[in-house]
Amino acid sequence: MPARVALIGATGSIGIQALEVIGRFPDQFELAGAVAGRRVGALQEALQPFPEARRVLIAPEGPLPPGFEVGIEAACQLASDPSVDVVLVGGGGAGALLPTLAACRAGRLVALATKEVLVMAGELVTETARQNGARIVPVDSEHSAIWQCLRGERRESVRRLILTASGGALRSLPLAELARVTPEQALDHPNWRMGPKVTIDTATMINKGLEVIEAHFLFQIPYPQIEVVIHPQSAIHSAVEFCDGTMIAQLGIADMRAPIALALSDGVRLPGVVPPLQLTEIGRLEFETVEAARYPGLGVVREAGLRGAAVPAVMNAANEVAVAAFLRGHLPFMEIAAVVARVTGSFESAPAPDLEGLLAADGWARVEAERLVGELASALPGGVPV
Repeated sequence: MPARVALIGATGSIGIQALEVIGRFPDQFELAGAVAGRRVGALQEALQPFPEARRVLIAPEGPLPPGFEVGIEAACQLASDPSVDVVLVGGGGAGALLPTLAACRAGRLVALATKEVLVMAGELVTETARQNGARIVPVDSEHSAIWQCLRGERRESVRRLILTASGGALRSLPLAELARVTPEQALDHPNWRMGPKVTIDTATMINKGLEVIEAHFLFQIPYPQIEVVIHPQSAIHSAVEFCDGTMIAQLGIADMRAPIALALSDGVRLPGVVPPLQLTEIGRLEFETVEAARYPGLGVVREAGLRGAAVPAVMNAANEVAVAAFLRGHLPFMEIAAVVARVTGSFESAPAPDLEGLLAADGWARVEAERLVGELASALPGGVPV
């Protein structure tokens, strides 16, 4: 019997590629239903090959055709439906948290691509999964690589997790020009096809900081044992160093369909998902240390992870606001990390927040970040230089 899949975030980059994988392997997967945010037409178009799948929109724009379900409760009901085997969380940012928790409470296999879920509520999500027999498998290429490298290994043998980073669209831009970067420049990623928010996070390397927090919760590895290295070719997706001094790395082309298929199948490799990597065409593999002056956001996010409690939720919310402001032309590029640092630095967290506390912290951070964005924009002579 094919595994029945519920897809959260069906109209985003991960969702569209997941639908392609599901459609290519009908003997392996069947789409039970899909959730999107607002765009009625986009969801209709994406699900044309899957006429029997349930359709859920969180907050639809405009009138709905017959057969659509509406609201976060409907999304959570789909994620916990007894007929569903796998819940792929592929979009929605912090909005994906409640459906993920619903899937964990129902004991589902959760294929997680939305890193904000574990960043915002890592302790809550992993403990909910543990209590209910759910399992979380990674979809992010870096975490999928680590998952593959750890197969058959003893966790006590792990010395370091090494997350590779492309460096984003601005890796070679002179530092003096970063203050004048436009959204179009930052969105021009050299290797990966991703949505705009993730692409900007890659340019600031806040994305890699989020992945450090995600790796901490996925693999139960302390933060000091998780490192980031720039690897411009994006051929090595990440690596694990072991106590005997050896290292295992996972290589492949820059195509998210491979980790999507592996997560949906719970680690079973399917034939011909992506073309194989041609080592002779790459020619060489390069590695660089992370330049703190170019990527201050990485340190800000690491510090939020180390502080723990609700601080990562605050950091994540502030970053979402700051990135949206940059994309609208309301905030200079280098001020994204500054806004995140100021918001997280001013937050006083209580230990071990529950879901209500996390959501309250998220809401506070969004208001505070919007206030700071307004202050920064009004203080710039002539407006934002983009």
